[in-house]
Amino acid sequence: MAKEMINKKTAKGKKEIAKREVPQQKLKIVQELADNIKKYRTTLIASIKGLPSSQFHEIKKNLRGKAIIKVVKKTAAIRAIDSVGKESLEEIKKLINADIALFFSNSEPFELSAILADHQSPNKAKAGDVAPEDINIEPGPTNLVPGPAISELSAVGLKVSVEGGKLAIKLPHTIVKKGEVIKENVASVLAKLDVKPMKVGFEPIAAYDAVENKVYVGIRIDKKKALEELKELIGKALGFAIKINYVTRETIPFYLGKAAREEAILANLVNSKSTNAEEKKEESPNTQLNAQQEGK
Repeated sequence: MAKEMINKKTAKGKKEIAKREVPQQKLKIVQELADNIKKYRTTLIASIKGLPSSQFHEIKKNLRGKAIIKVVKKTAAIRAIDSVGKESLEEIKKLINADIALFFSNSEPFELSAILADHQSPNKAKAGDVAPEDINIEPGPTNLVPGPAISELSAVGLKVSVEGGKLAIKLPHTIVKKGEVIKENVASVLAKLDVKPMKVGFEPIAAYDAVENKVYVGIRIDKKKALEELKELIGKALGFAIKINYVTRETIPFYLGKAAREEAILANLVNSKSTNAEEKKEESPNTQLNAQQEGK
């Protein structure tokens, strides 16, 4: 066993240094974690709070060959980071709490976070959960029969009616807004409607990129939302590029279409002027003849 130095206060308030034996097994765990931090490109911290054991092992199996997963205590993780001795890792220490797992991978941090997002499963909400997004209830039939369920649904703002012996929701309604705490009666209604707004899986907290020597916080990846935002940004970028006449493969079709439309307008104007000129030529002999007759 190795000896660990700790500070202790005596009865008189003076500090004295005490020695405590540290089991070799704990030292081995810390050393292994430190070696992995040095060896792999990405060290990612994820929360495992509320993650069922069955899903943990299923995700671990799916990540085989892509990442190494270690469930460790907070003190072991912090000691491993300290032993690596990189200042950039200090920020990540502040984010380590209980119920965490460390991921080691040669994938870059956001790629690894996206893989974890792909392996999250829908789950029912519990009282006290925080809504990750707006929870919307759309109109349509339910499997609920009339009775106490009418008042339960109405109490959370849902408009209901009876159709074919079952309850039906008449109007769309946001039952909980993003960031709000889900109340017990709301969680009960969501369960009865079989709405699963929560996600269960590894929740990325932060990651260290050894290549960039940076710590990234808030790396949870929502692919659907990210794709929507990307489409919106592409639309804005295209409009801006067209406005400043920036020529790219994407803007050329617009310029060609615009040129074709302008060419058609000019052609119509030219044809219109030519037609008017011909009409005037045809009218001019008659005009001269009329003038001569009036002179007589």
